[in-house]
Amino acid sequence: MKKFTVLWMSLLLVFGLVACGSTQQEETEQETVAESAAGDTDETLAEDADDAETLDEAEETGEEAAADSELEDEDTDTERGKVLVVYYSATGSTEAVAGYIAEATGGDLFEITPVEVYTDEDLDWTNSDSRVSVEHDNEDQRDVELVSTTVEDWDSYDTVFIGYPIWWGIAAWPMDSFVEANDFTGKTVIPFYTSSSSGLGESGELLAELAGTGDWQEGQRFRSSASESDVVSWVEGLGL
Repeated sequence: MKKFTVLWMSLLLVFGLVACGSTQQEETEQETVAESAAGDTDETLAEDADDAETLDEAEETGEEAAADSELEDEDTDTERGKVLVVYYSATGSTEAVAGYIAEATGGDLFEITPVEVYTDEDLDWTNSDSRVSVEHDNEDQRDVELVSTTVEDWDSYDTVFIGYPIWWGIAAWPMDSFVEANDFTGKTVIPFYTSSSSGLGESGELLAELAGTGDWQEGQRFRSSASESDVVSWVEGLGL
């Protein structure tokens, strides 16, 4: 009986030790899995942080590139200088050419407008009693009052195109009032004019004398129905 009891207790002890070892092994495996998961989480968080930093750096780089691009554009505009296209158009022909020039150069437009606008009857040069005929015959009547001779930020323009129709071999006199009222010091002035057949004559030289300042260039004639391609080709040849 004693031997049986001892044997039974021995078996219980063995079973107890086995169960305890199994429990410890499970706990160890669970701890390992937990540590592994924690490690993976830390690594993932670290990777996410690195990705976030990379995105931040990319955004900063993009912002810096955009800023640099804007500065380059500003520098280019400064080097090239601003362009102004001033024009007087009686019938719309000079206005069309002025628009082509402004488009080709990225320049601004300024239209010269007489307070008393010329009508079709006023412009009938074949009628000796028409307004232009009377003004042509009486030079003291060519002082045409304009709506405005003031260009906003005038001093910021380096190149000024001056456009007008030819009247009796000279610039249409509404242009005189504008030229006389402004200071062209430091500006490159490029005349252009429209006519059916008349040549430039002394129109550019007379305007330069009237202005008294500015670097006046040789002018360019365009026919009344000038094409955009002709105008753009001329502008590109100026090397602005």
